[in-house]
Amino acid sequence: MAGLVEYADSDEEASAKTASRPQDRPVAASTIQPAAGDDSDEEEDANPLAFTGTDAPRRPQPTASVRRLGSSKISAAPDVLDQDIMTAGSTSLVTRPTDNQMNINLTYQDMLAPVAGPLPIGGEKSFDRMNMLTGHVEQQAMSDLDFKVQERAYQSLGYARNPSELNSAQQPFVGDLIAAQNVKDVSFDTFRPSAAMRQEMKKKRKNKGVLGEFDPEGEEIAEEDRVEYVGPWAAYREERLDIPAGPDEEEYESSARRGDKRAILERSAREVGFGEEKSVFHGAAMRDYQGRTYMATPRDIDTDLEPSEPGTQQCYIPKSCIHTWSGHTKGVSCIRLFPKTGHLILSGSMDSRVKLWDVYHEGKCLRTFMGHGKAVRDVAFNNDGTRFLSAGYDRQIKLWDTETGQCLQAFTNTKIPYVVKFNPDPAQQNVFLAGMSDKKIIQYDLTSEKITQEYDQHLGPVNTITWVDENRRFVTTSDDKTIRAWDYDIPVVIKYIAEPSMHSMPAVTLHPDKKYMAMQSLDNQILVWTTEFKQNRKKRFAGHITGGYACEIAFSPDGKWLSSGDGSGNLHFWDWKTCKKMPQRIKAHNHVVISHAWLPHETSKVVTGSWDGNIKLWD
Repeated sequence: MAGLVEYADSDEEASAKTASRPQDRPVAASTIQPAAGDDSDEEEDANPLAFTGTDAPRRPQPTASVRRLGSSKISAAPDVLDQDIMTAGSTSLVTRPTDNQMNINLTYQDMLAPVAGPLPIGGEKSFDRMNMLTGHVEQQAMSDLDFKVQERAYQSLGYARNPSELNSAQQPFVGDLIAAQNVKDVSFDTFRPSAAMRQEMKKKRKNKGVLGEFDPEGEEIAEEDRVEYVGPWAAYREERLDIPAGPDEEEYESSARRGDKRAILERSAREVGFGEEKSVFHGAAMRDYQGRTYMATPRDIDTDLEPSEPGTQQCYIPKSCIHTWSGHTKGVSCIRLFPKTGHLILSGSMDSRVKLWDVYHEGKCLRTFMGHGKAVRDVAFNNDGTRFLSAGYDRQIKLWDTETGQCLQAFTNTKIPYVVKFNPDPAQQNVFLAGMSDKKIIQYDLTSEKITQEYDQHLGPVNTITWVDENRRFVTTSDDKTIRAWDYDIPVVIKYIAEPSMHSMPAVTLHPDKKYMAMQSLDNQILVWTTEFKQNRKKRFAGHITGGYACEIAFSPDGKWLSSGDGSGNLHFWDWKTCKKMPQRIKAHNHVVISHAWLPHETSKVVTGSWDGNIKLWD
């Protein structure tokens, strides 16, 4: 192409350009000769309106200007925009991600413009069958037998039946299609290799060796050839067995020694040894003006804390929170009231500390006991409250003096204690039982500081211990979903209760009349057994959801109301006589209500402890 042709915009511009040229210089347009076979002259002659005079208006002739073309360049980038992006119409098409409308009337050319950018490989129709980013996934109903057959065929033969075959036009096989065409039968069970294939397989197998164990001659040959007999278990020549790369026995032993040393150091750092325990008194003075400590029963309150027997008053359901104790940095795992009077609260927490709280005076923390390296699982007072036991996940059981805060003794059998209970018999206050994680109940003697008896019949960790029958027997529950009764100091089960419908019962409470036991079952119901180990099927309490937590049960002092926490932080109440759930439900905490207790000499006061770290008093 010699040049580019420029056309005039109008007749006047063409005339002006023509007049401005010199007369002796030919017009540029005249240099353009018509191509061969061009009949433009004939069309002009045939026009009856054509002018023949000298004054006839001249037809605008295209002007041509010769431009030099530079060196051509090849660009693989497609032409995305034919128009300038900065024009008014184009900039109106550009929107922000937050825009929800376009204030422009699109032209016909803009709406029919092609999509910018190159097309994907295979065209736009390649997206029709794609239901995910990388391809098409579909469901296929297939039996396990067919799936195993096709799987083994693919692993052995290299091909299998196409599960997406819908018609005869599609490929019936997937995998090695050449091998599938050579072999007609695709089934792995009915496939029989040819003689050539069997011969080829034999060449790939290693030597089976010489049987020398039963043949003396063969034994000599085997010793000469040094070939071990492997028989049908000979490997393939191309098979490569991966040798496990790892430490040898010496490295294992040295690593075990280092691990044991590290474990000992970590355990020693976590554990609090006997004699390293601490206690902090938070009050202003240990004794008042009369020389009494916080252990003394308060007499300057309206409630008489020394009646003949707790529970003589009529009890009611509490309605509102009147006080909150805050001091634990983690969840409260258990709370216990001071025996008989209930003027003190002992709480064990997951922050590895035990705290003693005042109920009737200032309502503050009186003393903090620090002697465990891990969370405290359970605490238990003796009969007069002068001493208490604490069991922690650091595998330690410790005996404390309630008044002075001194740790008197420490016990361990290298297992985690889940529950501890003093013997309620006044003559056996030097004996306590502990349910352990190794499925045993351990009996300790505080005098000798030794284990005097082991009750080993459970098949899971022991969760609860309940004394019955005037403290001559005790009942235990475990994660093995059984209830077992024992005679004290005799390691033989006298009653075994296990039913297929039973669940684990991690919380048990004795009724105030000492005739019934209420057990929290993990199927969201409370079941009742008598102290003679018979289930009272007429009494069943439901309507709460424990959520798998070991929420403790409590009775009102008069035995009229049964209460239980749940996994959502609520406190529920039932009528003991009618088993009817009361509509009064207290939203006590933001987390599970794991433990609670009724004050023994109050009509409607309940103390609740939760995993949110707070202890609340309700009335």
